[in-house]
Amino acid sequence: MAQMWRAGRVLTARLGGRGAARLCSGTLPKPPSSTSSPPLSSRLQAQKQRRRREREEAILSGQHSPAEDGVLGWSEKQRIEYTAHTAPGTKKDTSLPLPPSYSPEYVESSWYQWWEKEGFFSPEQHERLPHAVDQTFSLCIPPPNVTGSLHLGHALTVAVEDALVRWRRMQGHRVLWVPGCDHAGIATQTVVERRLLREGGRRRQDFTRQEFLREVWKWKNERGEEIYQQLRSLGASLDWSRACFTMDPAFSRAVSEAFVRLADSGRIYRSEALVNWSCALESAISDIEVDSKDLRGPTLLSVPGYDNKVEFGTMLTFAYAIEGHDGEVAVSTTRPETMLGDVAVAVHPEDPRYQAIHGKQCRHPFTSRLLPIITDPLVDMELGTGAVKVTPAHDHTDFLLSQRHSLPRLTVIGGDGNMTTACGQWLQGVKRFDARQMVVDALVERKLFRGKKNHAMTLPVCSRSGDIIEPLLKKQWFISCDEMAKKAIQAVEDGQLQIVPHYYSKTWRNWLSNISDWCISRQLWWGHQIPAYQVQLPDATHTQEERWVWGRSEHEARQRAAVRYGVKPEDITLTQDPDVLDTWFSSGLFPFAMLGWPEQTPDLQQFYPNSLLETGSDLVFFWVARMVMLGTELTGQLPFKQVLFHSMVRDKHGRKMSKSLGNVIDPLDVIHGVSLERLQEKVQEGNVEPRERLVSMEAQRKDFPKGIPQCGTDALRFALCSHKMQGEDISLSISEVLSCRHFCNKMWQTLKFTLGVLGDSSTPVTTLEQTAAVGSMERWVCSRLHSTVLQCEQGLEASELHTVTSALHSFWVHSLCDVYMECVKPVLALAPDTEQSVGAQQGVRSVLFHCVSMSLALLSPFMPFITEELWQRLQPFSPAAAAVPPTLCLQPYPRSSQLAHWHFPDEERDFLLVQEVVRAARSLRAQCGMTKEKPAMWAVCSPSQAQVLLHFGPAVWTLSRISSLHIHCPDAAECPPALLSTPPPTGSLVAVVDHTCQLHLHIQSGGDVDKRVQQLSLRRDRLLPKLEQLLLRQQEQASQSKVPAHIREQTHSKGAGVS
Repeated sequence: MAQMWRAGRVLTARLGGRGAARLCSGTLPKPPSSTSSPPLSSRLQAQKQRRRREREEAILSGQHSPAEDGVLGWSEKQRIEYTAHTAPGTKKDTSLPLPPSYSPEYVESSWYQWWEKEGFFSPEQHERLPHAVDQTFSLCIPPPNVTGSLHLGHALTVAVEDALVRWRRMQGHRVLWVPGCDHAGIATQTVVERRLLREGGRRRQDFTRQEFLREVWKWKNERGEEIYQQLRSLGASLDWSRACFTMDPAFSRAVSEAFVRLADSGRIYRSEALVNWSCALESAISDIEVDSKDLRGPTLLSVPGYDNKVEFGTMLTFAYAIEGHDGEVAVSTTRPETMLGDVAVAVHPEDPRYQAIHGKQCRHPFTSRLLPIITDPLVDMELGTGAVKVTPAHDHTDFLLSQRHSLPRLTVIGGDGNMTTACGQWLQGVKRFDARQMVVDALVERKLFRGKKNHAMTLPVCSRSGDIIEPLLKKQWFISCDEMAKKAIQAVEDGQLQIVPHYYSKTWRNWLSNISDWCISRQLWWGHQIPAYQVQLPDATHTQEERWVWGRSEHEARQRAAVRYGVKPEDITLTQDPDVLDTWFSSGLFPFAMLGWPEQTPDLQQFYPNSLLETGSDLVFFWVARMVMLGTELTGQLPFKQVLFHSMVRDKHGRKMSKSLGNVIDPLDVIHGVSLERLQEKVQEGNVEPRERLVSMEAQRKDFPKGIPQCGTDALRFALCSHKMQGEDISLSISEVLSCRHFCNKMWQTLKFTLGVLGDSSTPVTTLEQTAAVGSMERWVCSRLHSTVLQCEQGLEASELHTVTSALHSFWVHSLCDVYMECVKPVLALAPDTEQSVGAQQGVRSVLFHCVSMSLALLSPFMPFITEELWQRLQPFSPAAAAVPPTLCLQPYPRSSQLAHWHFPDEERDFLLVQEVVRAARSLRAQCGMTKEKPAMWAVCSPSQAQVLLHFGPAVWTLSRISSLHIHCPDAAECPPALLSTPPPTGSLVAVVDHTCQLHLHIQSGGDVDKRVQQLSLRRDRLLPKLEQLLLRQQEQASQSKVPAHIREQTHSKGAGVS
């Protein structure tokens, strides 16, 4: 059995603001620590803080900001409910009349329950698909905390993953998307402790461990399903029959198995080292639970357990008297209470100020302990006094010095945050920050205090409790990460693991190359209790070194101990470690534990490794790297083949969405709508500092003066997927989501029009293969659909969803609605009295049906509810209704190869000229103030352009709203006789399309022109004051350095637009 005790290795990074002297960089061994990620430079931190202050000041000040340009303007829409009696899980009745307008409440009713009950999201459904292919697509959802509620970051994850999952399922792949929930050790225990204190006045310590755990399970059973219901509300097509909770019995067995295997291989060991410690929780915590609070100077902060606020952001200097010498050495610190744990003073060996005292000793004023003055080249002699106090048990860098110089480590602050017996009776049991002032007073009394000054610093704060993190020396379990990290780096460099965007590969390599060992112990009750047992033998004494064994059960551990120590099992006393494992340890097993590992289950054999991991870039180290390391170590395979990172969601002011800032938006509030009053109540209910609360509530008043409108799930998902995820952070504005709701209504009205067209004919629609695009507009719109399908294929394969949503929106709105449907209305209005008109109308119906039907299928992965609702209503007209799957989400996803007979690139290219002509013609009409009039128009153009305009003549007439189109070619020699016409009349209004094409709109009466001149004059009079205001504001902003650059640029562009 591998030896489990190792000397703790030190951490090179230190907490900001520890002392006046700092250590220079050097090549040092990497430590076991819960702090793993390298700190940002002070310059980057300063820039970050400056940007944050600028955003806050822009919100709080009365100055104009970009947010004001996008103040949400909306009117309450009619809410239409689905009232038909539909039993849960049965199919929705789509034979009812289509409501007059889109309503999310109506559309989203009943569909998800039917999908789930029918098992459409199960991989077993694959066998029944006529278009099934022998390919597998599997992934897990990043398991949200059981305590939490979804925010827009979760919504983005769901929108992206579900789009990819639904697309692959429609392609005929065998798809498994596993839902899961994380037990969230610290968060859950904290929530339950607060509840017990609030409801019964009882603390955790008033319960036995088992009693407390029963309370946690009771809470989980009451509230644990909420997060799953929220995922359902977002339309996530997860296989709920395989839902996985990290504290389930099967998952817990996997956690124990992983610990035992890693301990057997020597990857897990026990050591004493400094860890991030929350005194309020009395537990070590992980990096992701530590927030860095930047202070510019003296700041009063509330700390749990203290009635009065505590001051931070100051540096105090005091002196140590040199033993046997007439001098003193001054040191500075931001934490004077730790000076009781000082064991040495360090100076640089070449510092001329201290040459005479090398090797001498200082006398500690309170303990009379002698502190050696040591020399070390890592001390920066140019910073502060050039001398640094050494407190190994409470500072990471000092821990390093203690190893280099064999110094003792004296713990003077206990796990409860109180001073220990090592401080003496005058401080024993005193709270650490109360002791701070007592120490300063005592130094003043002994005339050793040398001053206090303001000091900018970074303060580590526990995100769960708000407590100030205390570095404490603790015996903990660690995972040695060096070798596993090398394999993870190699996997990316060899191309076995693909990271998208690729630039994260460099970050991956740099971080893993400098990784620290991972502290996996947590001093909690809720979680996976560490399967390690302290061994007591019959003849053991308390002075002997700790003996530890581990096992999948206590029985196995006892057998191992008996073999190891050569005694009978019944003579051994085992005590299980009361600590639990870090939540990230169990989360790191998720890709294979969710499939039944360590058992070789059918799911594990079929779906592991996963095809993809999609998550936020902020989890690259805390979760993704650990999954790769643990998966490779325990299964011999990478847990997934590709990692897709999406960007961080920010609010419209550019601030990170955070509970601590009070600017988190609940996606359910966007889906269902919420009042401003309720938004403000949520901020007040949260644990938000007063200034942040003020900023957040003012931002809400500016952004949502009437609250957030009901937008619906489809609009939210489409808006989220419309942002480029692989690049800059996403600043989501609710106005964008509202715009997507308007798109939903556009789809709704399109289907109403289509159903009306189809219902007017008894002739069935022809199949896709039989539908030939005959007319010029049919050829154009069919080719546009072919190009759109091709764009969707390329965008989905590259996981660039924003290109797909852009292509689909453009086709539906600008090609199908604005152009094709307008152009075919005159055709459909013709009397069906000739064979030609009947044939043309039937061709339009078939083309319109397939364009709408295929567009719904293309949109289905992004907007599952509205596309299902509309597609089901279209099915009675389908030429192959009996052969299609019962739901759109199992329909084959459209392929460009299906539409090869609809590809007319020349038509698409030529129609670009028509669109420019129409744009110019409408501009001329607007200049003349025309609304109903249809004037004659001349196009003076080249012969090739003339041919195009003639080919699309009816479209030009309809879209330009003209009575007639005359085409004139100036070069009569090259123009065919059929295109020759008289030049445009003099006095016409002229618009330039390009260097060879001009439009001339003939105005019959001059009165209209005079009227338009008068209108333009009035408009000028209205715009001039606005322009003057913008220019004045621009000048003011130029003189204000605090106004962010992007605000100045926006003001400038608005002024340019007005002028």
